[in-house]
Amino acid sequence: MAFPNRILFSLLAVLYSLSGLLLAAERPNIIYIMTDDLGYGDLGSYGQAVVQTPNLDQMATEGMRFTDHYAGHTVCRPSRLVLWTGQHVGHTGLTGNRPRSLSGTESTVARLLKQAGYATGGVGKWALGNVNDPSEVDQPGHPNKNGFDYWCGYLNQGNAHNFYPAFLWENKKQLLLPGNVIGDYPNGRGRVAAQKVTYSHDVMTERALQFVRDHHKEPFLLHIHWTIPHANNEGGRVSGDGMEVPDYGAYEDRDWPNPEKGFAAMISRMDADVGRLFKLLKALDIDQNTVVFFTSDNGPHQEGGHNHEFFDSNGRLRGFKRSMHEGGIRVPLIARWPGTIEPGSTTELPSAFWDFVPTACELAGVELPPAHDAQTPAGIDGISYAPTLRGDNDQQQRHEYLYWASQEGETSIGLRMEQWKLVQYRGKSSRRNQKPVTTKPEWRLYDLTKDIGEDHDLADENPEIVAKMLDLLRRDQLLPD
Repeated sequence: MAFPNRILFSLLAVLYSLSGLLLAAERPNIIYIMTDDLGYGDLGSYGQAVVQTPNLDQMATEGMRFTDHYAGHTVCRPSRLVLWTGQHVGHTGLTGNRPRSLSGTESTVARLLKQAGYATGGVGKWALGNVNDPSEVDQPGHPNKNGFDYWCGYLNQGNAHNFYPAFLWENKKQLLLPGNVIGDYPNGRGRVAAQKVTYSHDVMTERALQFVRDHHKEPFLLHIHWTIPHANNEGGRVSGDGMEVPDYGAYEDRDWPNPEKGFAAMISRMDADVGRLFKLLKALDIDQNTVVFFTSDNGPHQEGGHNHEFFDSNGRLRGFKRSMHEGGIRVPLIARWPGTIEPGSTTELPSAFWDFVPTACELAGVELPPAHDAQTPAGIDGISYAPTLRGDNDQQQRHEYLYWASQEGETSIGLRMEQWKLVQYRGKSSRRNQKPVTTKPEWRLYDLTKDIGEDHDLADENPEIVAKMLDLLRRDQLLPD
């Protein structure tokens, strides 16, 4: 009797092991790469003709390119809050780059996947916890308090404008960057990198690759939130060149202004690191079981001496960072998952940052959070686009509309419903002949299927469309009566 029992035990052990392997195969690793201020037109696969992005172009060839994907906002901090929580800005309440920390209680994507057994890590700009020194690391906005087992990068958003800081944060400890020294501005108006040796982007990239090596035998979620190609606004105010990079690489001999050389070199440097990541996934034999996303936190900037028109960073789109027009919020999204996503595929599905939480949950086999409504104010606004990734377009749900609101720039509200885009321009106050004059906010309507550049305002010709879209906002209490 003992011998058959041993055989039975061995068979059960084998079956258990196989079931674990099957479960792991159904729970892919998830890597979400987000750059800072990269425009819709800055990649070769989205029309860029000058700046070289061969690895990201190959990623698009091997994966899926989203043509109608949107950031959470037109600037950094509110866009990231949307990504973490799955709520659009109408429900996060953050509509500008003012200070905001997470409370440590939100159902972030990292917390949800961590509870399901995923190892969770991230590098780069956090922006939602104002940690400046070791005495503040236990505040609830720290990544470690919001679902991340590991984080290496910037915690305070202002510090992230410097590519040569004296230190980064690795979890709750300062990671000193050799050779970097912070000094005073020549005019005494603040602090700037006085000695530049260790480039923060390279350090964060190495930590990201190490996280993959450390956790490749278990399901993991990794966020790579590079600060490239954001400008060093501090250094730019002093020298006029805020596009800091160790060298100009292939663009050294171009007859361009130095900020443009730096901008191009930043993007190509980041692209090379994407290539390193894919090489590592293949070497660890986890390429087939890893879905990688690549996007940007908002539209292209015009800071640090860089002109967004120099490389046509917004492509055919109107506007740039801080605009509710497409150039401020429509961003690249490339997804690659060998064996699952059809190579070279494209989708026109309108989607946005608040869709990532339910997408990651569906991919990881995690129960989706409840939808936002009056009874569930902490619920999400997102819709999983996992069916689109798998090619199950018939199963893909679609948004009734996409919504943004902003305190920054001359436009205050953006709304997309099907092919229609509605943009609100703020009212303006001025003085004429010593009398105050205030103009009312103005609504402009565009048909994106015929006018992706938003050149032709159709509001007067389609009052019923405008009224329908405004009624949606009133219904959902996103527009005062």
